[in-house]
Order: sequence, then structure tokens, then C-alpha cells
Amino acid sequence: MKRFVTTVAGLAILASVYIVSSAVYVVTEVEQVIITQFGKPVGDPVTEAGLKLKMPFVQEVNPIDKRVLEWDGSPSDMPTKDKLYISVDLFARWRITDPLQYFLRLRDERSAQSRLDDILGSETRNAVAKHELIEIIRTTKGREPLRDTSLSDTETAQNIGALVPIQKGRALVEEEIFLAAAEKVRVFGIELLDIRFKRINYNESVRPKIYDRMISERRQIAERFLSEGNGEAARIRGNRVRDLNKVQSEAYRAVEEIRGAADAAAATIYADAYNQSPDSVAFYEFTRMMQSYRTIIAENSTLVLTTDSDLFGLIKGLAPLSAATAVPPGQITE
Repeated sequence: MKRFVTTVAGLAILASVYIVSSAVYVVTEVEQVIITQFGKPVGDPVTEAGLKLKMPFVQEVNPIDKRVLEWDGSPSDMPTKDKLYISVDLFARWRITDPLQYFLRLRDERSAQSRLDDILGSETRNAVAKHELIEIIRTTKGREPLRDTSLSDTETAQNIGALVPIQKGRALVEEEIFLAAAEKVRVFGIELLDIRFKRINYNESVRPKIYDRMISERRQIAERFLSEGNGEAARIRGNRVRDLNKVQSEAYRAVEEIRGAADAAAATIYADAYNQSPDSVAFYEFTRMMQSYRTIIAENSTLVLTTDSDLFGLIKGLAPLSAATAVPPGQITE
């Protein structure tokens, strides 16, 4: 009998422990709890940490995480406004602010992640499709591109190699996605905290086109440098020709001035000599005429002169002289 009483007492203790453990639950600092009775929520969500009581066997504890949670989307291909396909990898941070609404609509974190995949993926596609590639690549609108310090002031003023101007930038595109997605996930009791592009890459099918475009842009810049170089070379050549013509014209003027002065001095000498001795003038004229013969008469040349020509008159006046002395080799015909 004593053994039976001990057994019953032990079973009673075990049943009491089991009933107490079924009625008591613990809420940790990182959890919030929804109590359900026959599958339906009862009462308000329990958000404060501590030891709590519930109806044993009938009510169940459904813990819900209240920490900041991570959503990491899979890379997906999507087109930009300028019809270029890019691979976008996105991540976000979120938390559960309305546990009751979250439990009624989603139940668990796996369903929440699936719904975030749909909403964030859709809003990302919409935002990317509304903007050109440069808007998504560039960080902000006001970011200044690096300049080549080897460029001259003129080349810098002409913005050679400058990036295409943008209106928004990636930060504002991310903000657009965040605002649109935050409204849609709020009905699930979820607060979207942040969203960012983790990686943006060109699609394999469009990479050759992108590289061709980059080569074309670099080629345009090179052609611009080349055309400016050719223009500068033409300007330098023009200046050289101008300076050369200026030097030649000044030299020609100096030569003519010297020649004029020499002719004037020679004329003065001629006049003085003529006044002193007319025979010396005649001899000078004869000497100059002989020099002109050497210039205008070559070997085996035929010279036709009129009877009133100065050259013929001189030859006629020198007829008594020997042919070797008076006329250079050649033939003279009247």
C-alpha cells in the first residue's frame, strides 16, 4: 500500500510539473509572441521579455523574431531604359513591427522572404526600366568625375572625356525602390528599413555591345584630339609661312633699297665720268654690250637684228675689229 501511495504521489508531481510547464513560457529579448488557441490568435501580442503564463494544452506559443532581418535577393537580368540588359543583385533589411498582422498574413519567415522576393524584385524591375544605365551606375547626381591632369585648360573647358550628365543617380533610384516597396510590405506588418544594390553587372549577351560603345567613345575622343592636333599644326605652319613671307619681303625691300642706292651711285659715277671723259663712257658702253652678247648669244645661236638695233649698230661700228674680239661664237644675221 505504501508503494502504491508513493507511485501515485510521483505521478501527481509529474502531472503537476507537466501542467505547469505547459502553462508557463519564456519570452526572450529578441522575440515577440502570438498566443493562439485552436489555431486562432487570442489576446494582444506579447512584446515584453520575461516569464509568461498561458492556458495549458489549449493555447500555443508562436514566437516571432523582432530583430532586424536580412533579405538577400538572387541576381536577375532586367532591361534599362536604353534597352541594355543588366544583372542586378539587391539586398535589404527589414523587421516585423506588427506581429499580429504578420502572423495572420504570412505565419513564418519563409513566407515573408518569398513575398519580399516578389515585391522587391517587381519594384526593382520597374525602377531600372525607367532609368538609363548611367543613372544606375553613377552613385549620385553631384559626383564629380576625375579629370586628366595632363589636359590643357582648353581641353578641360571642352570637357574632353567627361561622363554623360545624369539627373538622379543610383542613390535616388534606390530611394524610389525603397519608397514603392515600403508601402506594399507595410500591410504584412513589416517595416522595410533599407534597400541597396549589391552588384550591377552587364548581361553576357550585351557585354560585346557595351565594349563596342566604350571603344567608340574612346575613338571619338582620340579623333577629337587628332583633329585639334591637326588644327594646331596647320596654325603653326600658317604662322611659319607668314613669318617666312615677312622675312622675304623685308629682305627683298632691303635688297631693292640697296640696289636703288647702288644704281643711284652708279648713275652719279656715270655722269661724273661722262662729264670728265666721253671716251671712257663709250668704252664702258662697249664693255657692257660685250657682256650682254655673252648672255644672249650661246654657241650655235642665230641672232636676228634690225638695222636700227643698238646691238647691230655697235657691231656695225666695230666692223674693222676682228671677229674674235668683237663678237662671241655664234651667227649674226641682218
